[in-house]
Amino acid sequence: MLRSVLTVGGWTMASRVLGFARDMLIAARLGAGPVADAFFVALKLPNLFRRLFGEGAFNAAFIPAFAGSLVKESREAAQDLAERMGALLGIWLGLLTVLGLIFMPQLLVVLAPGFQADPAKFELAVELTRITMGYLPLICLTALVSGVLNGLDRFAAAAAAPVFFNLLLMAALVGLTPYVATPGHALAWGVLASGVVQLAMVWVAARQAGMMLNLLRPPALTPPVRNVLRRMGPGLLGAGVTQINLAVDVIIASLLPSGAVSFLYYADRVAQLPLGVVGAALGTAMLPLLSRQLRAGHTLAAHRSMNRGTELALLLTLPSAVGLAAAADPIVAALFQRGAFGAEAAAASAAALVAYAFGLPAFVLVKVFAPGFFARGDTSAPVKIGVTAVALNLALNLLFMNWLAHVGIALATACAAWVNAGLLAFVLARRGHFVADRRARRVLPRIVAASVVMGAVVVGIAALLPGTETSGGRVLQAVLLIVAGAAAYVGAGVALRAFNLREVLGMLRRRRA
Repeated sequence: MLRSVLTVGGWTMASRVLGFARDMLIAARLGAGPVADAFFVALKLPNLFRRLFGEGAFNAAFIPAFAGSLVKESREAAQDLAERMGALLGIWLGLLTVLGLIFMPQLLVVLAPGFQADPAKFELAVELTRITMGYLPLICLTALVSGVLNGLDRFAAAAAAPVFFNLLLMAALVGLTPYVATPGHALAWGVLASGVVQLAMVWVAARQAGMMLNLLRPPALTPPVRNVLRRMGPGLLGAGVTQINLAVDVIIASLLPSGAVSFLYYADRVAQLPLGVVGAALGTAMLPLLSRQLRAGHTLAAHRSMNRGTELALLLTLPSAVGLAAAADPIVAALFQRGAFGAEAAAASAAALVAYAFGLPAFVLVKVFAPGFFARGDTSAPVKIGVTAVALNLALNLLFMNWLAHVGIALATACAAWVNAGLLAFVLARRGHFVADRRARRVLPRIVAASVVMGAVVVGIAALLPGTETSGGRVLQAVLLIVAGAAAYVGAGVALRAFNLREVLGMLRRRRA
């Protein structure tokens, strides 16, 4: 599992670093004004589907079925399932895209109702979202081919594909802006181009892995296909609760003054670094691993995988959450405060980052616990829990927004994530599918203690740092806090025996070998 997590996590880290470069460029060129708000709403719809399909419902239903066909039937049967699903997805997504292009104004009344108060902003959001809608079928088919690669234990190409999303958006913003109406239009066309490149990349990788997929094959509702579709329906909500909650955030934020959507976007982008690297990597690696272990009857091995996944999630996300909360202001200022993005916008985004950081461990734990259901073919329990989390998020959004504005929206999402993760763990434990073993009971409290020590060190150093007005000075201060926090966490973790540094280094050496 560690090898797969490192492969996915390494490429995801590269993508996130480029993503920060992309967002720094967007912040400098667009700031947090109406064009930025319109583009982020235009990006939200295809991104919601990407995260649902790429990291959620589709793979939750498809990968266990694909892995089962490989183990119990044949490679040809698994390829047939992938091609039949690809044909159905292509038809459905093509229809969905056409309907979206036709009814985009009505759709945005639902997704961004507050934009109607500014007709120019609403019209711009409609134009940009019509362009980015073409990304939806491309990226969802990319998710299907990525699921095939993951089922074959080939993780690198699928994890590397999002790198081109960031590269093409930066290229479009710099090179295309003079030739289109606004920088938002340039970014929207960059999104569409990246979908073509990502699909081509994973398709070639699947071909090299011996899966020459014919995505134009006529569809057929064979029994394996019907089984995937049956499991996929409720999983759309169960696996995508976090993304649905983030979509609710945008709907509510559109009702707030201009800039709220952008503040939440930039804060979420910073929080997405550990969430994307750790959460996506764990979710991607654990589902096929648990599926194979359970199909082979190795329940004890599956139990150990759940424990080690939980341990690894908290080992990496607890210090990340504490560090982001303790150093939110200098980190956001270092990343985004330049050009059109001023100190006021940086402070507003940093406040939202603190709230998102509170929920960060829960977001990642959901990625660990949900495969425990999906690998057993159970999508009904996560969907029931998901409905509860979505309803709670909406209620808390409406409650908090009146006195905390956009920060209340982020805090509501974090609270809903903890409820979601807690209920998933409770149901797994009640069924006997997840019980903390001796190692987890010994290590987890020590990880918490090491994270608290690190947070105290970061807060203390941040209080001693002088104010700076230069971009370079802000970057140096943020780097100092990150390095000091990492050193404090490693030192405290080793002293408290939260982890064995020699064991971790040994696993990394084996991974390189």
